[in-house]
Amino acid sequence: MTTHQGTLEVPELEDLRAELSGVLLEPDDPDYDDARRVWNGMVDVSPRALVRAWSTEDVDHVIDTVRRTGLPLAVRGGGHNIAGHGTVEGGIVLDMSPLRDVSVDPDRRLVTVGAGATLADVDAATAPHGLAVPVGVVGGTGIAGLTLGGGVGWLTHSDGLTIDHLVAAELVTAEGEHLHVDEQTHPDLLWGLRGGGGNFGVVTSFTFRARPLRSPAYVGNLVYARPHWRSTLRAVDAWTATLPDAMNVIVSFLVPPPQFEMGDEAVMIVAFAWASDDHDEGRAVVRDLTDTAPPDDEETGPLPWTQWQTALDEAFPKGSRGYWKNASLSRLDDEVLEVVVSYAEQLTWVGTGIDLHHLEGAFARVPEDATAFPNRSARFWLNIYGFWQDPEEDERLSDFARRMHAALAPFAEQGEYVNFLGAERGADADQRARASYGEATWRRLVTLKDQYDPDNLFRGNQNITPSRPARS
Repeated sequence: MTTHQGTLEVPELEDLRAELSGVLLEPDDPDYDDARRVWNGMVDVSPRALVRAWSTEDVDHVIDTVRRTGLPLAVRGGGHNIAGHGTVEGGIVLDMSPLRDVSVDPDRRLVTVGAGATLADVDAATAPHGLAVPVGVVGGTGIAGLTLGGGVGWLTHSDGLTIDHLVAAELVTAEGEHLHVDEQTHPDLLWGLRGGGGNFGVVTSFTFRARPLRSPAYVGNLVYARPHWRSTLRAVDAWTATLPDAMNVIVSFLVPPPQFEMGDEAVMIVAFAWASDDHDEGRAVVRDLTDTAPPDDEETGPLPWTQWQTALDEAFPKGSRGYWKNASLSRLDDEVLEVVVSYAEQLTWVGTGIDLHHLEGAFARVPEDATAFPNRSARFWLNIYGFWQDPEEDERLSDFARRMHAALAPFAEQGEYVNFLGAERGADADQRARASYGEATWRRLVTLKDQYDPDNLFRGNQNITPSRPARS
């Protein structure tokens, strides 16, 4: 076969197609235009080919083709990554979405998940067994990208991150090796998969240890109008300092989307999920806040866990244009509070929100060096996220996130969450990834990169660049 560095000729393409059990799409295929799109509509690129993998062997064939041709590779799970890493201009997209089987061993509380599964797939499989894997907050998110970056969600305070429940993975390396990764075999690589992104290979399946969680769960939204934001944030700061592990909290500022039927004024929402069967105890914990900061409106009570986990899905439709920034914080004193509220008060449009994820609890008890996540000591993780439809709003709304991020910089702690990083390009992207992890974690990740992907085949991510030049 003729090999051309950086191109994919017709004979090579036809050979790849013949090897696959899955589907290969080219630009002239009827399904190509829809298949090439990722969640973030600002990322509008045209791959040379897109492969929907139906087996691990399909992964092998794609990696082999990429190695021989020099084409850039993008590995896609759910395609929900804000930076658009699930696609690549002129290269090959390895779409794992058909590999979405989820199997549950309820006795051992082990859940094995195909790399194409979404969070909704995982929740739907575990909920009937009274189990849950701590995942994110939008059901359409892919489990692969969420896990490899960390996994912040509705059970972070009670149970930690998604990576804290990852016990094993099946991985295909750049050299085509198939590795079973766990604490006994390749523990160094398991450490890297717990937060290091998709830098070391293609994970074809993940195995998690689930936690017991009966459904319905006690959950709710406490809604506050603008005049009460500062006093309520102060109350939340004090309340979260002594919360029992079972109480998980995310504070949001946003103009509610129309489908929420909450009016068209910006609101502050203190949302919670109580991860315990004792709902009366959960109500008492919530009263500790509401007695101090009475909400203007509230919606609380038992709800099926799968319904709570997908409640935000309609607010994030595929094709939305988006740009995000994030920062880790431990202070909610008057200086930080003033920055947060002053930017929240500028929100007059649907499509930009500010989320303050409360951490601590189980999240903070994981040793700092046990995973590649950048910071376990911060009390809060703040995400400024935008999603809109009009391309003419791209610069204005992206700039809002950048300005707020800059205003928080004097108060931010070490690290940024790579799953909340927007699309940065070139040298700035390399430096941002390095700064996100911190120097000690970065060096350890580079050592793994040198061992498992020295030629940087897997660079369609928040990239860990190898320490030595790639072979030509």
